[in-house]
Amino acid sequence: MIPLLALLYLNIKRHQAVALLSFALTAILVGGGLFSVTEHVSFGTGVYWAVVTASTVGYGDVTPHNTAGRIVAAAVILTAIPLLAAVFALTAGLAAVIQFRRLLGMEHVVPTGDFTVVYGMQPAVPQILEELIAAGRKVVLVADVAPNGVHHRVTLCAGDPTNGEVLKKSHPERAQDALVACPDDGDVLVTCVALRSLAPQLDLIALARSPKIAQALRDIGVTRTLSSDELVAHTLAKSLEAPHAGDLLLQLLDSERYQMDERPVSEAMVGTAAHRVELDPPAIILGVLRGETLLAALTEELNLEQGDVMITLASRARGR
Repeated sequence: MIPLLALLYLNIKRHQAVALLSFALTAILVGGGLFSVTEHVSFGTGVYWAVVTASTVGYGDVTPHNTAGRIVAAAVILTAIPLLAAVFALTAGLAAVIQFRRLLGMEHVVPTGDFTVVYGMQPAVPQILEELIAAGRKVVLVADVAPNGVHHRVTLCAGDPTNGEVLKKSHPERAQDALVACPDDGDVLVTCVALRSLAPQLDLIALARSPKIAQALRDIGVTRTLSSDELVAHTLAKSLEAPHAGDLLLQLLDSERYQMDERPVSEAMVGTAAHRVELDPPAIILGVLRGETLLAALTEELNLEQGDVMITLASRARGR
């Protein structure tokens, strides 16, 4: 009920403020014109007097000297001053309501330019938001959470990410890319299907728990899908083979010294073994994306082809 009242107040009072300001300006112009006629001064001087009078400054350098001028002065004082006072009061009220709406997560003003949208609030999402902010990305979060629990540099669009109206307010068609990370795998699937309908060209990444749901997402065209359970399982398995493998992986991903990137294969690289390619700036080729298949680039047999995309690891200081 409170958000609804705030919305009604915002819409009604905004129009009232504009109307009152128009009346106040009209009173000032008309009063200034009448003052110039009755006091035999220029129109500019008359308007100057009316503005000074209506603002209650009252310099006293221009004053009425006859009965007609005093009547005009009284009329301006009784009309323009209350009108301007009402405008200032409404403006202050509108500012308070806007701040109130922001605190409730009711303001859905997405950033300008390129931005990333995160849908849902899996346990890993706060850390993901921190990483995106540290990388200088503009981020919009669509989740049913309290605003005080969200980083101040994240634009919150509070609501259920499976709700079509909430999705529209996040403007996915304007986003550079999006991550769907709802706590429930069913919600991930529903959100991805809705986003594919609203923004078919959106670069979409989905984070699911179950490998089966991850495969179902790939089947509907969400090719960039990760299974968190599968990722953790494989990482732990490799850690059993090499006890420090997990630590190394975390260091590469968490360190500010390194960055991962994707680079298209140039004409000169076609037919060359991935491990023999020298990149500028220098980087290690970890894998190659060929169509919808991701290939590890740790063997000599992997030769680059036209249309391949290289996944690289480089020093951030020397990277692009």
